[in-house]
Amino acid sequence: MSHFAKVENGIVVEVIVSEQDVIDSGIFGDGWVQTSYNTYAGQHPEGRPLRKNYAGIGYIYDEQRDAFMMPKPYPSWLLDEQTCLWHPPTPKPSDDVTGDPKKIYYWDETNLSWVLYD
Repeated sequence: MSHFAKVENGIVVEVIVSEQDVIDSGIFGDGWVQTSYNTYAGQHPEGRPLRKNYAGIGYIYDEQRDAFMMPKPYPSWLLDEQTCLWHPPTPKPSDDVTGDPKKIYYWDETNLSWVLYD
């Protein structure tokens, strides 16, 4: 069994688990692209990444890159071509510690900077 994403106008609208021959039969219609649950940032634990990232509903399928990616979170963020992940123009402060409410930052698109959440 494999995972397949239904792509309509470049956007993932559904993800299912199916056999390749069922997808090939056309029973679910066309527009299905295989995706790998274990692929993230172009890496796969067994060394066989597929389309840079696992597809999620609302993700973009870029046919030119043959890659799935999240929608761009902010206009200023940049795409890493190797991983197809979005990154802020300024790195997040390294003292941000998950679970420590005194050190949680959020992105301020207006000022193009990270802001410490009060």
